[in-house]
Amino acid sequence: MHGQPDEPTAGQLQAQLAAMRAAFAVRPHPPARHRAERLRALQAALLRHQDALCEAMSADFGGRSMAESRLADVLGLVLEIRHALRHLRRWMKPQRRHTELLFRGNAAWVEYQPKGVVGVIAPWNFPCYLALGPLIAAVAAGNRVMLKMSEFTPATTVAVQRLLAEVFDPDEVFATGGPVAVAQAFSALPFDHLVFTGSTTVGREVMRAAAEHLVPVTLELGGKSPTIVSRSADLHDAAAKLAHGKSFNAGQICIAPDYALVPAEHMDALAERLRQAFCAMHPQGAARDEDYTCVVTPRHAERIHALLQDAADQGARIVSCGEAGPGRRIPLQLVLDVKPSMRIAREELFGPILPLLPYGDFDEVVRHLQQGPRPLALYYFGRDRAESARLRRDTHAGGMTLNDWGWHVFQNDLPFGGIGPSGMGSYHGVEGFRTLSHAKSVFQVRRFFPVRLFHPPYGGVVQRLSLALYLGRRPSPSSPQPHPQEASR
Repeated sequence: MHGQPDEPTAGQLQAQLAAMRAAFAVRPHPPARHRAERLRALQAALLRHQDALCEAMSADFGGRSMAESRLADVLGLVLEIRHALRHLRRWMKPQRRHTELLFRGNAAWVEYQPKGVVGVIAPWNFPCYLALGPLIAAVAAGNRVMLKMSEFTPATTVAVQRLLAEVFDPDEVFATGGPVAVAQAFSALPFDHLVFTGSTTVGREVMRAAAEHLVPVTLELGGKSPTIVSRSADLHDAAAKLAHGKSFNAGQICIAPDYALVPAEHMDALAERLRQAFCAMHPQGAARDEDYTCVVTPRHAERIHALLQDAADQGARIVSCGEAGPGRRIPLQLVLDVKPSMRIAREELFGPILPLLPYGDFDEVVRHLQQGPRPLALYYFGRDRAESARLRRDTHAGGMTLNDWGWHVFQNDLPFGGIGPSGMGSYHGVEGFRTLSHAKSVFQVRRFFPVRLFHPPYGGVVQRLSLALYLGRRPSPSSPQPHPQEASR
């Protein structure tokens, strides 16, 4: 039995935040040793609880691949902790900065100071990784954390609460679940920073609530992440990796390839290779394969079927990569002959559907990407360096992986975040540490520095020389000014 998490009231959440603020005031700058101890303890707890966490996630999904849970939700966190432990002392060191020439001889530096209490709102699709990943960054930065987990993952919430209780005091880390009302009360709290992962629609509501208290936010939102298959690509390799990216966690990933742009003459060949690649990964059929994850709830599964029906009604060709079973394990669905009016062309799919869109020349691809909303991720399969460079230079996305999908997120020395409608701000690695720290500027005036030379009365020799050096000699008021046309000759 996994149990159900408590559902705190708005008043209880406010009291919890007040208690954590009071505790932070007592210890506003935990030393590196304390932060490292907490991170090591969290890593050890993850290793002890990994089976319980994976079982809880499978229970919440109605069947989730244990291997995928272990890979993404446990290994991903362990790698993030190990990276933070290796670099934490260097991140915490004050950074010396240069003074202006006029102030040479003085000292300037930046100190990274914990912000206080950080709020984290996590989604259901990777309930451990996207809850504890921001928590790791917050703890490394010296903060305390209040964590709100999804109402769709109650068993995982209870498992995470038990894990965290072994590592942190109640005034260091607090975790809760609960329905939308709890999330709304949570997002309205006056945190020192708020990290939200979820849909663009809900992200707007979270940002609106945070604005009431001028709470800085980091938003990781998603969107329709495109894949470009070049004429220079190895179709067999691209199909294997693209099928994996679209079926991992049943496509319920913010960075999943949402659709693929494919040379028109390769459409049918790629579709067949995708079907073969998916079937090779699930030889007994997706509907009966415990290595294949279920769509999380009946309502989400109904939405997947409705998207496919809408496309079929408008003339799309749908290639199913296997037979659907009685449960929510829906095999990968390829959609060809897509029209702009179809829902799959407009909505983030967040499931095992992959539309294939044809293109002629590469200029068409670039125009398509430039005219659409900026996505969280962009993928390119091919060996054409000019095409790859053009995508990196002329189009925008939160991050890119070349000749595969999604693995840039596992590189903890790279920032992770979106741009525009796909998000705001970034975390992971040093970017996570800095996002959840206040970069305090410090300028120290040396005792014998003649700063009074810049005081009134103005017009002294040093002031005139300084202004002349940077601003040039000012013309006399009686000097004739050249006509703009004459000055331009």
